[in-house]
Amino acid sequence: MSSKEPSITLYTTQTPNGIKISITLEELGIPYTVHKIDISKNTQKEPWFLAINPNGRIPALTDTFTDGQQINLFESGSIMQYLVARYDKDYKISYPPGTREFYEMNNWLFFQNAGLGPMQGQANHFTRYAPDIFEYGISRYQNETRRLYSVLNTHLSSKNIPYLTGTKCTIADIAHWGWIASAGWAGVDIDEFPALKAWEDRMAARPGVEKGRHVPDPHKIKELLKDKAKMERHAAEARKWVQAGMKEDAEKAASAKEQK
Repeated sequence: MSSKEPSITLYTTQTPNGIKISITLEELGIPYTVHKIDISKNTQKEPWFLAINPNGRIPALTDTFTDGQQINLFESGSIMQYLVARYDKDYKISYPPGTREFYEMNNWLFFQNAGLGPMQGQANHFTRYAPDIFEYGISRYQNETRRLYSVLNTHLSSKNIPYLTGTKCTIADIAHWGWIASAGWAGVDIDEFPALKAWEDRMAARPGVEKGRHVPDPHKIKELLKDKAKMERHAAEARKWVQAGMKEDAEKAASAKEQK
């Protein structure tokens, strides 16, 4: 195989961050192999995976680099930038580096990675996974998520544009979609943001999004949110391994501190 041809393995699971990469790959039409990571069993903290991503999180990706050696990629935004820089030569979901549109795309990509994702992730935690109801945490992060949704909604509606950078879907849109699609899991009503809801539906109609969102397992968040009892059972199951993982991390940190 030529070093210029993709030799991609995607390490992922069914999460908003995970499907960013599978959707990107599908939009680009790049062949790839999927390695499902069972985060409920802490597979992402095993030594072989830490050699790929020292932070022990999904998604991660390996490829054969231009020098013929394996390259390890982690952090969803970094992976997306790598994929378009290397394989999106026709700028299907990106823009030429150095152009105005390129920098605008990166504005929104980092808005998601540094803002919406972390804030909505905390809203998910306090709403679904915390061992006790902590109203301050729930209110703080749900309200910040709503504020960020409002920024997106105003941007789309005021400019009357179908995608975040205008008329073309880019990695900035893809980065947001899985999070917006799971707004209800964070306790946010997407119907409060009509322009953003229309954008979500527009994205969902794309074949690449439809195919990529079901990697490595079916994307069922919408169905889950319609069934309150099932949703509560799912949250209870997830809460157990989230709390167990946090306890294990704390114990490892304490042990490492004692050994110093």
